[in-house]
Amino acid sequence: MIMPHQVKTRILIVDDSSFMRMAIRSVLSKEPSFDIVGTAGDGIEGVEKAIALKPDLITMDVEMPRMDGITALKQIMAKAPTKIIMVSTLTNEGATSTFEALDAGAVDYIPKNVTDSSDAQNIFRQELMRKIKEALASNLRRSHGTASPSARPAATGNTVLQRPTSSKFLGKKIQYVGIGASTGGPVALQEVLSRIPVNFPYGIMVGIHMPKAFTGPYADRLNAKCSMTIREAVDGDILKPGLALVAPGGMHTTLVRQGTHLVVRTQPTSAYPHYVYIPSIDLMMSSMAEASAGAMLGVILTGMGSDGFKGMQTLKQKGGVTIAQDEATSTIYGMPKACVDGGVADEVLPLGQIGFEISKFM
Repeated sequence: MIMPHQVKTRILIVDDSSFMRMAIRSVLSKEPSFDIVGTAGDGIEGVEKAIALKPDLITMDVEMPRMDGITALKQIMAKAPTKIIMVSTLTNEGATSTFEALDAGAVDYIPKNVTDSSDAQNIFRQELMRKIKEALASNLRRSHGTASPSARPAATGNTVLQRPTSSKFLGKKIQYVGIGASTGGPVALQEVLSRIPVNFPYGIMVGIHMPKAFTGPYADRLNAKCSMTIREAVDGDILKPGLALVAPGGMHTTLVRQGTHLVVRTQPTSAYPHYVYIPSIDLMMSSMAEASAGAMLGVILTGMGSDGFKGMQTLKQKGGVTIAQDEATSTIYGMPKACVDGGVADEVLPLGQIGFEISKFM
């Protein structure tokens, strides 16, 4: 129950589907601390109401007539910066548009569920509430883009980079890199991986909380924007130098040792029912730490909750090296904070420095 003196969170719903507007309103109206201050049926009306009503948060459909969600988002961020969650379809086109929206300043996204399944609708309701509460706890940011080509490490075989200078890294040898992220992660990972040169001598495994339909297009997007080769992992993949693999959504990913190689094993969620987040970064990191005997660097970026902490803890016990993103540059300082507070982060760095720090291990 909300107390009379408490200020409610003001929310604007922008969607061209009257059904979706009603569905989202129905979910949010059950939360007493939320106040639905308005709805809009297209991007033009959404921009107008965002400026006039000054909501604390906006849910924004991606595909709309007259003005699409991405154009509306950019105008709102320029004229009246607001925390925005994109509502997108579970398609390749929807994924591509969603990543463009995140680059433009959206806090997060939620896949639109249009099935009649009661289970699917319940999942949508739970996810919507979780995403909104996470967004409200996040740092509002404007689009900062990724590293410009001139700022990235050179993509030639002659690249020479300084060895790590931190005393905590002296004498540490790595053979692999594991990176985990959640809310704010799509933009953060692009920033980090864009700083790593094409001739990076270690394989990189990436885990990010994303639905199955999104991880493939996301890996393709990273591959187009970064120097090194990046793609979605498949069962049996070998983690090779100069390659970054993105754990597929909708399932878990572990790494196992086979001879001199680390090999990807995809696992159904039913095999690990106690892991809430999918794909689990804890599971990925822990298995990777075991398979590499600690000869790896673990990195935890922005995200809600503590997924990744236990994996980093296992890595530290194996003698590995760890980095966590700092609070100031995290969209949500949950996952990195768990590592810092738990004493398993060797270094705490701003986002813009992490990719360069990883590159120093060449």
